[in-house]
Amino acid sequence: MPAPHLPVLYKEIIHVLQPKPGGLYIDGTLGAGGHSVGILEESAPDGQLLGLDLDPQAIAIASQRLTPFGGRAHIVRNSYLEMKTEAQKLGWLSVDGILLDFGVSSMQLDNAERGFSFLLDGPLDMRFGPRAAHSAADILNTWAEADLADIFFRYGEERLSRRIARAIIANRPLSTTRQLADLILHTIGKKERIHPATRTFQALRIAVNEELSAVESVLPLACGLLKTGGRLAVISFHSLEDRLVKEYFRRESTDCLCPPRQPICTCGHKASLKELNRKPIEATEAETEENSRARSAKLRVVEKLL
Repeated sequence: MPAPHLPVLYKEIIHVLQPKPGGLYIDGTLGAGGHSVGILEESAPDGQLLGLDLDPQAIAIASQRLTPFGGRAHIVRNSYLEMKTEAQKLGWLSVDGILLDFGVSSMQLDNAERGFSFLLDGPLDMRFGPRAAHSAADILNTWAEADLADIFFRYGEERLSRRIARAIIANRPLSTTRQLADLILHTIGKKERIHPATRTFQALRIAVNEELSAVESVLPLACGLLKTGGRLAVISFHSLEDRLVKEYFRRESTDCLCPPRQPICTCGHKASLKELNRKPIEATEAETEENSRARSAKLRVVEKLL
């Protein structure tokens, strides 16, 4: 298995996490292991990394790629929601840095059998790992029209969500990505620069993997694992995910959450985080030219105070 190209915002991630010898790090979205390679290299000779991923293919590729680091790399097939449990198994009570890279990876998009891409014909799957309760086909072929329209609008911000849902109901069952993409194209036409199925596919992927609820759950979990001075770096590709990250970081970096006009603080809230960049870090023009996926990437970073 050839090593994939460098991941999105690679240099920026290494810069903000500042890996150091003897440090403990978690890559909660291991993927092909590109970011992890950099973290392990910079934390040599004795820094350690715990890499988590639900995708069996990612685990296989990353395991091979991180073989040169021997026992310094701990690779586990599990959700980032279980990072505390997996860290405790290693005897780690707190860590120096955590990375989360949300969204679908290039290697998943390029595999037609995974069903993530409307450009490739394959089964309507879209699961990050086989443990997910429902595939995209399950949702499309069993959910009510109103529920389909709701996820297309909420998760994909698709203005024509009701029309698309109505067409899906009329043409069920659907089993392949080509069928769905062609149906959407026929239903709403091509009126924008992006493919008309883009938002619907995105919404389905988010619904299948319950991504937004996972984001909300993992942020306090990750921050709770950081040592004082430890850093959490989060890459988002979707505006809804980025908004959740921004709001959490903003809230937890503020001392008082009382209404602005309230003269005396009664909430007792104390900032536990420090935002290192109130404006998200984005890919350079050179990187976006080499990797178009980097164009929508937004990186936010916080440092643990308490």
